[in-house]
Amino acid sequence: MDKSFLKKLGLKTNNHGTSTGLETTTSGKYITSYSPVDGEMIGKVSKTTREEYDAMMDKALVAFKEWRMVPAPQRGEVVRQYGEALRKCKDPLGRLVSYEMGKSLQEGFGEVQEMIDICDFAVGLSRQLYGLTIQSERSRHRMMEQWHPLGVVGVISAFNFPVAVWSWNAMLALVCGDVIVWKASEKAPLCSVACQNIFRDVLKANNVPEGVSNIINGDYKVGEFMTKDTRVPLVSATGSTRMGKIVAATVAQRLGNSLLELGGNNAIIVTPHADLELVLTGAVFGAVGTCGQRCTSTRRLIVHEDMYDVIKKNLVKAYGQLRIGDPLDENNHVGPLIDKDAVAMYLDSIAKAKAEGAKFIVEGGVLEGAGYESGCYVKPCIAEAENHYEIVQHETFAPILYLMKYKTIEEAIEIQNAVPQGLSSAIMTNNMREAERFLSPEGSDCGIANVNIGTSGAEIGGAFGGEKETGGGRESGSDAWKVYMRRQTNTINYSTKLPLAQGIKFDF
Repeated sequence: MDKSFLKKLGLKTNNHGTSTGLETTTSGKYITSYSPVDGEMIGKVSKTTREEYDAMMDKALVAFKEWRMVPAPQRGEVVRQYGEALRKCKDPLGRLVSYEMGKSLQEGFGEVQEMIDICDFAVGLSRQLYGLTIQSERSRHRMMEQWHPLGVVGVISAFNFPVAVWSWNAMLALVCGDVIVWKASEKAPLCSVACQNIFRDVLKANNVPEGVSNIINGDYKVGEFMTKDTRVPLVSATGSTRMGKIVAATVAQRLGNSLLELGGNNAIIVTPHADLELVLTGAVFGAVGTCGQRCTSTRRLIVHEDMYDVIKKNLVKAYGQLRIGDPLDENNHVGPLIDKDAVAMYLDSIAKAKAEGAKFIVEGGVLEGAGYESGCYVKPCIAEAENHYEIVQHETFAPILYLMKYKTIEEAIEIQNAVPQGLSSAIMTNNMREAERFLSPEGSDCGIANVNIGTSGAEIGGAFGGEKETGGGRESGSDAWKVYMRRQTNTINYSTKLPLAQGIKFDF
């Protein structure tokens, strides 16, 4: 495979096969990145030691004192230039995302485009960090509310979106005046080094301290450097619900703030008034896109009993036409799972589903032979199941779709909501009453609720996140910027007197 894209991103290797990223290490320990595409080693990244972390934090804190005083529109200009640099690097960075993570090349390019889009959004935001003017009950007094940067924002990202989710957090935090420490997934560490290499050049060209944007590498223990660090007022973490509970508890113990984007168990409701073509497109892409490794992937398809047989037939036919293979080949629909641990989890989930009574109408399994040497390629599968099955109640990060039926729209919404997670949801219908019911307070309990599009994916203009065990966090658009800032209420007295609350008087 042609890997010239690595060199274009500054990912050179020495005679140890080690990526020369931004840090050196005193520990002599490394994270090795293997591609799930072909099983080959891409490179190694040095693990961050505690001493290196503390030295980096010292630089970050110094950089923050300077960065917070740069006018927000000027901070936005730096972010704009990063977006321009990403445009120039879209091809090699998109290929790295596809090769290191395993998603299709189109999705790799799309993820870099999301980074570009959030840069554009953040540039506009840099001129719109609005406060409020509040009417005071006291004569010749003015009250106002303003927002100030928090400081160091820690970002813990997951392997499935190895660059985009960081940018959702980082670009907004940067225009807000914060500085960033990024702990990327140890399953896709080279993506973070590449992003930092690109950004480093932009910062240098603008005389911005390098400590404004930082990366640390390692497993969960390195992440604990941030979650336990009182110098990091906000930790934004994306990953499993299990991980999120640990992060939330650790950060809360020191009264810090956490922004959590955790598991999803997303469903599409299909009513008798649905457009069958939309159903098929939304369900198949939602279930098999990124090999089922999106937090917004479609896990459950809840179909009205009158539509059930035709939907089932259409799905089986569509799954039979899926092309599974090298994700850098744009003719393929489905790439590999991230690693063999994910494959084992996929097989275990299938076994548990069968043990609980699920009937597989499209069988799963691991693919072998030419083109599948990495051992990470699996068959997307479909099972008829009940919502109460224990395995259905859990998120499986793999292309397993559970098919179930309902009689009334009330029952469908109840099934949709009857899981611990609450990220994304959708209804397929051309009936206005059904759509509005789904979007009402008695409808979907998820942070994202769609009509006539699937559960997978989201536009950067809207706040992204979910409820219940999804964590309650919101990233990207709308007013998500507020989480990266601290609110301050100000009162200005421009009179010659100092009236006290509750009419209290002091006689001097």
